[in-house]
Amino acid sequence: MDINDIKAIIEGLIFAAGGDEGIHKRDIRKVLDLDKEMANHLLEELKFEYEHTKRGIMLMESQQVLFLTTKPEHSEYFSKFKEAKVHTKLSQAALETLAIIAYLQPITRVEIEQIRGVKSERPLQTLISRALIEEVGRKEGVGRPILFGTTIEFLTYFGLSSIEGLPPLPEDIHAIDVEEEADLFFDRLQDLNN
Repeated sequence: MDINDIKAIIEGLIFAAGGDEGIHKRDIRKVLDLDKEMANHLLEELKFEYEHTKRGIMLMESQQVLFLTTKPEHSEYFSKFKEAKVHTKLSQAALETLAIIAYLQPITRVEIEQIRGVKSERPLQTLISRALIEEVGRKEGVGRPILFGTTIEFLTYFGLSSIEGLPPLPEDIHAIDVEEEADLFFDRLQDLNN
């Protein structure tokens, strides 16, 4: 394997590790069976390449942990993108998840998935990124799972003064499927705000 192949693998490892957690230098050395000197040399080359070519990302290091991150000089574009994203509609999955959290908070991801019958990780991330839900604690028990609840932004977004302002659930809630429940929830909120 040549140097460029190894650098490409390092780049892929850093990317796969994700933006929040990154990857420790020792893990890169372990995976690629590199000595410390060679790993540092290759990482310096990668950093140099990112800094001296017109790329949208850069390699950042903090306490021996490596991250791929956007360049600060492009921040105004990321702000515009984030702002535009906030105004886009929520997916049906996100709406369903939000309705469940609004009525049953605090609630864990597993409990949400039991109600919806499908994985809910992506809708939860969308709702967190839009600041409509947040972590409100940990449930007692095995693994101490995260509990989610709605935020002040949720109330503002839907024109509510408090969570008690949510429209009441229908009496025969168990007969209605989750998609219908989410639609009813948001239709009622719109009626209240008009």
